[in-house]
Amino acid sequence: MASEIHMTGPMCLIENTNGRLMANPEALKILSAITQPVVVVAIVGLYRTGKSYLMNKLAGKKKGFSLGSTVQSHTKGIWMWCVPHPKKPGHILVLLDTEGLGDVEKNQQAMDQLHYVTELTHRIRSNSSPDENENEDSADFVSFFPDFVWTLRDFSLDLEADGQPLTPDEYLTYSLKLKKGTSEKDKTFNLPRLCIRKFFPKKKCFVFDRPVHRRKLAQLEKLQDEELDPEFVQQVADFCSYIFSNSKTKTLSGGIKVNGPRLESLVLTYVNAISSGDLPCMENAVLALAQIENSAAVQKAIAHYEQQMGQKVQLPTETLQELLDLHRESESKAIEVFIRSSFKDVDHQFQKELAAQLDKKRDDFCKQNQEASSDRCSALLQVIFSPLEEEVKAGIYSKPGGYRLFIQKLQDLKKKYCEEPRKGIQAEEILQTYLKSKESMTDAILQTDQSLTEKEKEIEVERVKAESAQASAKMLQEMQRKNEQMMEQKERSYQEHLKQLTEKMEKDRAQLLKEQERTLALKLQEQERLLKEGFQKESRIMQNEIKDLQTKMRRRRPCTIS
Repeated sequence: MASEIHMTGPMCLIENTNGRLMANPEALKILSAITQPVVVVAIVGLYRTGKSYLMNKLAGKKKGFSLGSTVQSHTKGIWMWCVPHPKKPGHILVLLDTEGLGDVEKNQQAMDQLHYVTELTHRIRSNSSPDENENEDSADFVSFFPDFVWTLRDFSLDLEADGQPLTPDEYLTYSLKLKKGTSEKDKTFNLPRLCIRKFFPKKKCFVFDRPVHRRKLAQLEKLQDEELDPEFVQQVADFCSYIFSNSKTKTLSGGIKVNGPRLESLVLTYVNAISSGDLPCMENAVLALAQIENSAAVQKAIAHYEQQMGQKVQLPTETLQELLDLHRESESKAIEVFIRSSFKDVDHQFQKELAAQLDKKRDDFCKQNQEASSDRCSALLQVIFSPLEEEVKAGIYSKPGGYRLFIQKLQDLKKKYCEEPRKGIQAEEILQTYLKSKESMTDAILQTDQSLTEKEKEIEVERVKAESAQASAKMLQEMQRKNEQMMEQKERSYQEHLKQLTEKMEKDRAQLLKEQERTLALKLQEQERLLKEGFQKESRIMQNEIKDLQTKMRRRRPCTIS
């Protein structure tokens, strides 16, 4: 439940110590405990531009993220604050406040924050291309990148262009307008704007009036709303409302919703990659997360199977088919658990592992069932036939007519044994093994019975042999039937895996096509804008990206598990 999150204030998630990034174990522990989907809102920008104030407002608090009052940046690294989402029940809002750019301790000058967007394709990769020099399709970035919200503080100018009033969003579009020149200055101006337009699928702009007189800015977190400029208060309320309503659940490619443990894994993957000098690769990060999640999904599925079988199975079962039916029902549910919890199972590695483990579990239950039946039948035979053995030892049947009395008693006891319930699949085999072990005793009683002629004794010997042969043939036939049932079960298991996998792949394919259609629409929109602005070269590049994306969409086909 969201109420389980009790962060009274922000905590450093990624520490920046002398230029080295490290994830804070205490913050990761908090993330690992969040089972709900997360909505991540991160803020970046120059130092002392009101970032922390806005983040505190999103957290519903006046204090939390350090505002500071000097030009020295207070935020070292990335700070995290997890709070229940105010408008999405069952979701957690993860606020990330980043270290301000332009900290005087780093001897940097305040610069246009848009400049840093040009570094995106050089500092991070969307997929693990075998050719490091290969240019990546911006569509891959679009599927990963969040919405872009630009906030402008202390905005005192009129929003207009060419004498026409503009809305904040129109002002953002105007600010991202490209220059038609080809000089280096023009390229430098256009590059960050092209990056923002290409990589961020949705863009929004907010402007804020100065909240109070400059002298009171240092006391901003102590002031009540009544003491602030009413326009500013309304602008902040509009901003928070937009973020709450429009920020989506963090979702990976394929529609995989991110919870706390998944976000923890992504944080560790990116930090480790950066610390080791590698380029963070979004595809590899997701695959690394999938390895962890899919391994856990296998164990979760097996645990569910064991729970179901533990509740339903009472050993020994009367027939093998009874056990296999229970296995098939529990197996199907276990596969559902795995399918629901897994994603990006490359080459179906983990589903094959699950299949192997379920096969072993089935075989283990069959073995346990066989042993339970053998133990039950052996104990039953001991109870039923031990009085007869005592009578034989006492010589009760060592007399004329004793053999017929013995055979009659033997038949009565066999009938009693057969009428006992829940003997299981070993009932006949254990009985025949017992009777075979007593053949010498039976023959001794037959040979000492003086009331029978030699001919009658020979006939009885042949009858016993025929009965034994018939029983052996019956057991062989039963063994063959069990083998056929096991083979049929293995085929059903394969078909069940295939059925559920195919259904999942169809859903994944539909989700992927949906994502690609969204990306295609954005690219078409951007191409249309470039054409209107007269940027023919950029439009042709965009057209090639559109064709590549359309080709990918046509080639999407489901595959099967082998």
